[in-house]
Amino acid sequence: MKKVNLILLVSLMFVVAGCATVNVTKTAKGYFKPTNPADIEILVTVPTKPFTEIATVTTKDWETNETAKMHNSLRAKCAPLGADAVVLGSSGIDSNGKLWTSGVAIKYKDDK
Repeated sequence: MKKVNLILLVSLMFVVAGCATVNVTKTAKGYFKPTNPADIEILVTVPTKPFTEIATVTTKDWETNETAKMHNSLRAKCAPLGADAVVLGSSGIDSNGKLWTSGVAIKYKDDK
């Protein structure tokens, strides 16, 4: 019986703790060849070279020390769409002390 209670307690802790989420909504028409997540840039300013916006991205519920993990999750979610970069537009810390950010995934026009 104690083992069952321990399993239920641990399961409940995972549910209550929650998980970070990344949401990507495709906004561009057409198809772009998937990119390597390691090649996707994370930018905080709009690039000067021409680009097409291909998706909006939002992510939330990250610990404040998980910025690199958050960036890698954005890369992983945007790579199948063919993104060359993610431009972060706004970010902050919510009332629960969790990090959030939003922005757009882009494809450079000179890359085919």
